[in-house]
Amino acid sequence: MGKLSNDQLRERVRGTVVTADDDAFDEARTVHNAMIDKRPAVVVHCVNAGDVMAAVDFARENGLDLAVRGGGHSVPGFGTCDGGVVADLSGMRGVRVDPVRRTARAEGGATWGDFNAATYPFGLATTGGIISTTGVGGLTLGGGIGYLARGVGLSCDNLVSADVVTADGRLVVADEEQNADLFWALRGGGGNFGAVTSFEYRLAPVKDIYGGPMLFELEDAATVVRAFADYIADAPEQLGGFPAFQIAPPLPFIPEDRHGDTFALVVACWSGPLDEGESALRPLRDFAPVVAEHVGPMPYPALNSAFDALVPPGLQHYWKANFVSELTDAAIEAHVQHAPGLPAVNSTVHIYPINGACHRVAPDATAFAYRDASFATVIAGMWPDPSANEANIGWVRDYYEATAPHSEEGGYINFMADDDQDRIRANYGANYDRLVEVKRTYDPGNLFHLNQNIKP
Repeated sequence: MGKLSNDQLRERVRGTVVTADDDAFDEARTVHNAMIDKRPAVVVHCVNAGDVMAAVDFARENGLDLAVRGGGHSVPGFGTCDGGVVADLSGMRGVRVDPVRRTARAEGGATWGDFNAATYPFGLATTGGIISTTGVGGLTLGGGIGYLARGVGLSCDNLVSADVVTADGRLVVADEEQNADLFWALRGGGGNFGAVTSFEYRLAPVKDIYGGPMLFELEDAATVVRAFADYIADAPEQLGGFPAFQIAPPLPFIPEDRHGDTFALVVACWSGPLDEGESALRPLRDFAPVVAEHVGPMPYPALNSAFDALVPPGLQHYWKANFVSELTDAAIEAHVQHAPGLPAVNSTVHIYPINGACHRVAPDATAFAYRDASFATVIAGMWPDPSANEANIGWVRDYYEATAPHSEEGGYINFMADDDQDRIRANYGANYDRLVEVKRTYDPGNLFHLNQNIKP
């Protein structure tokens, strides 16, 4: 095949094709991170797998960069590119639940909000992220850390099968039986191996949870983080949540004179029997005096979307992250020193526990390699004002450099920045060489390179 024209592409797709000549172009090229300002040649608003196949063929035949956009939350802006093709799956958001088999199939552009809305009426859920506007695709392909991870594993541990458009434009099914090497790589290997048009997940019986945020004084932060780390090591696996640092937003449950102050938090999620929730969370409350809290029974989707308002589209984003095997006193001291510098109410630092069910998966069973890590930390710099970029990026980097010596060499793919490409091998550890082999099989020309890239 020779080069394809935009008109030929339009004939092949059911969705719309947007170029710089179209009024909708600026909207079509915008992604969640406002620091990313790129101008693709073509944005294909895909509505089905055939559209995705056409977009992949168009990029390959014309020798253009290809970006695959699901939820669009990629902090490095991998959901867009300059002068290339964006296969935008955000119009493909259907979720179908099979309550008998306890599975759900989500299209590639679905968000966790879409997913939770579909599964909640059945009293079912799987591990999603912390922000409900996050795409299921990006989160799952990178691993998938969330409130339910200690109880049911990572999002990728609950993946049953995937429909994947490979670099040669074919649609293949990847599961334990078919294309098993691809299925292995998709579970933590990021967007390196194809465009996933649908994901099928195993669901767990979770409907209403008992939880929410508790705020502690910053002077108690070291005590709170240490107590959390000690407690979560052996806590019941239905207890999810994490310690965090956050500037208090103007919310009704926080005393008005404390709005804008920086606090240590514990965000808790008890997914066991509701009547056990209060006693399950009591040890967390005893860490230190609680300044304010918004804790109680609520639908799981309500907790999974509780922080959405702090992360609207259009912020500047710069993140750093590491896995942590043991939260040492020196590591906690580094957090306590740097967290008070949080640059904006949108910025946060989370220390996610990834023990429990996450540890029961062998390190070579999926591409997600750090199965002995106890925590995944993220320093999520998010702020509205571009003029503050240099100072705020500096804060993230300084914080990261202070915690890195007390952490593992690798970090969670979904938290990596665009300047973390030199960490790819460390992020995959012992699985890296096998991932290269799978990459050579399914994408030898590295068409899918706008990601934390595993070079073939």
